[in-house]
Amino acid sequence: MQSTARVLVYSDNANTREQVRLAAGRRPAADLPPVEYVECATLPAVLTTLGGGGIDVCVLDGEAVPAGGMGVCRQIKDEIYDCPPVLLLIGRPQDAWLATWSRAESAVTLPIDPVEFAEALASLLRGRLAIDA
Repeated sequence: MQSTARVLVYSDNANTREQVRLAAGRRPAADLPPVEYVECATLPAVLTTLGGGGIDVCVLDGEAVPAGGMGVCRQIKDEIYDCPPVLLLIGRPQDAWLATWSRAESAVTLPIDPVEFAEALASLLRGRLAIDA
């Protein structure tokens, strides 16, 4: 098992990024390594970070401004080789179809429910870390 899992968190809102960190904590599940969060507030920062490699999962805020997480997700799926799985934060349950359009592997609604979020993040991390093993 790798020593840490790196999770990119994109939101223009510092409070949303903090909610993500607090919801999953340092380890979203006992069978996973500790998580290191890499925070990005802008699309260029997301692209630069992903271009450098080493990210295991992306958490993207669908409500971010000016570049919403759904559009960012679709863009990185097209542009980043071996793009990490994406967990999309959506404003309403009715937006789930947009998450599908964006090609996100998973979606949870805002405000973040810590149990639901940790389970979704853990599932994506397990899948990604199993592939990388």
